Order: sequence, then structure tokens, then C-alpha cells
Amino acid sequence: MSHTTKVARHLSGLRNARYGEILLISPCEDGQVKASVYNTSGLNDCPLELWNALDPRALAEQLQVPMVFLNGPRFWTIDEVTAFAWGDIATFDSLEARCVAEVRIPPEIDPTGAAAKTFYVDTTVKRDTEYVLSRKKPVYALVAPGDRTYILQAYSHTVDDSQTLDSLATLGQRLRLPRGWEYRVRTLEEDLVVRTVSGEAHVVQDELENTYMLLHPRDGAPS
Repeated sequence: MSHTTKVARHLSGLRNARYGEILLISPCEDGQVKASVYNTSGLNDCPLELWNALDPRALAEQLQVPMVFLNGPRFWTIDEVTAFAWGDIATFDSLEARCVAEVRIPPEIDPTGAAAKTFYVDTTVKRDTEYVLSRKKPVYALVAPGDRTYILQAYSHTVDDSQTLDSLATLGQRLRLPRGWEYRVRTLEEDLVVRTVSGEAHVVQDELENTYMLLHPRDGAPS
């Protein structure tokens, strides 16, 4: 996937906005697996009638890739995003989405669903973005051993479509966290800016497929 560097693209008012991701999965030269990630944000609100009509097997055959994975619907828990590089827009049946990232899928994670997925696994995502979480609003985080803090960037309806923005306050009571991990909720006193490092983000998912991004020490701690 080739990214285009142009004038930065900025989206605001994202908190609780619905979107979907279409992942085109293919093998890497080293035998591992990667995915090109297409995101509907900024193009549409991932209309459910269009999303639910997508057939991943038919799309994979049409696009001549080994596999297509539908990730969503999802809902942002950040307030703003600036993208400094991005790819082309594609239409999946009638749903438009833009190529925004490339993910190298760790061998511990099975995207086919044939075997149990492994959650709380750090995955590298190639993208160049800056997220903003606004002051006086809650931030939800996983804190891993070594004080590594992962900020919730989106919650998902893939596993549980009853999740809401309000339910995130008690999400920690539902999660089967690895030993030494904690789920924390804080209300921000100042804006929190989370920027990728050298064009890469590190993300993890919990068992409900909510997604968290690693907070770099340079970005400061949520307060």
C-alpha cells in the first residue's frame, strides 16, 4: 500500500461517531500476514444497511486477495484526528472507505477466526496520525506492566452491540485482564495529544475487540 503525503487531513467531533474498517489481508514476503486498512471516517457514517450487506468472501474474490475481514461497526472515543499521510478511496459494493494504514498481524492473532484469537497482544500499525482527546472529557485506558499506557481509541460492536459510550465507565468489570494489567478511567484536565512515532502506532485489543493505542512517554500521562 502506498500512502500519499499532502496537506494534513483533520476531522473533529469524532467522539462516539460510528465507522467501519475493511481489512484486505495478504501474505508478506517473509511468510507473515499483513492487512491494508480501509476506514469510512470522513466519507460516511458506515450506514448499517450498507455495512451489513458486505460479504467478505465475495469481496476477497472480487479484489483478488486471500481474505477480507470486516472490523466494525466501531465508535471513536477520541475527539479529533489529523492524518499526515493516507491512501486512495475504494468502494466496497456501495460503501466508500479510504486506505489509512497497514497492519502487520502478529502470528499469535488468527484473523480467520478458525482458532482462538489472542487479545492484549501489541500490534504495529503503519500510519502517521495525531489523536486529540479533549479536556473535561473521560479517557479510558489499559495500563500494562512497566507503566505502559494504552488509550482507548474506539469501542466495537463486532462482539457486543450493546456497548455504548456510557458503558465504558464500568468496562473494566467485564474484562479478563492479563496479570498485572489495569483498566482506568480519568477525566482530563488538559487536552491529551497522542501522536504516532516514526510513522507507527502500537495497538492492542481487549476480548470485546475494543482498540487501544500506546501512549508514548513524550505525550505525557492522562490527568
